[in-house]
Amino acid sequence: MVAEAADGLEAVDAARRLQPDVVLMDIRMPGVDGLEATRRLTAGHAATRVLILTTFGLTEYVYEALRAGASGFLLKDSPAEEFLTAVRVVARGDALLDPAVTRAVIEEFARRPIKRNDLVRRLDDLTARELEVLQLLARGLSNAEIAAELVVSDGTVKTHVARVLHKLDLRDRVQAVIFAYESGLVEVGVIEGGTATTSA
Repeated sequence: MVAEAADGLEAVDAARRLQPDVVLMDIRMPGVDGLEATRRLTAGHAATRVLILTTFGLTEYVYEALRAGASGFLLKDSPAEEFLTAVRVVARGDALLDPAVTRAVIEEFARRPIKRNDLVRRLDDLTARELEVLQLLARGLSNAEIAAELVVSDGTVKTHVARVLHKLDLRDRVQAVIFAYESGLVEVGVIEGGTATTSA
């Protein structure tokens, strides 16, 4: 650990000054809250990644945090070893979603009216295969599982995922999943089970 902060503004200032790989961000903080702090930290695709700590009662805030650019979220009462694993996963550029909360986040998404026209137009930039990859990614499949589904190599899938993120100007797989739902490419109820970690 390189620093601690009492509120969101301190967290943003410390992160910009020290440039840590990962910031563990609480949502409820005095002054600038965790949501706004996450937006500021991830603006312009900054290198520092944000891992949100949450409780079951704050699902709607987690959804907004993911949209703001967080790389994942974890329950506050998770065991210490899960915290360490989560930090490592996010630090290497992967996304992490706690299965116990993922379903609730998707349900929260389903309740929100979304204006999809602009998002749908952005999908036009993707090839048919890239659309397939995005759909499978949104279902929570890993690279290996997507490769098996499409009968291609893991390396080919990784290339497709990278192209999808680049074309849609998305930070990581978490934002790709959100985009897939918000654009209507994938409908709520398609995800099979909970998603734990996914590799970029």
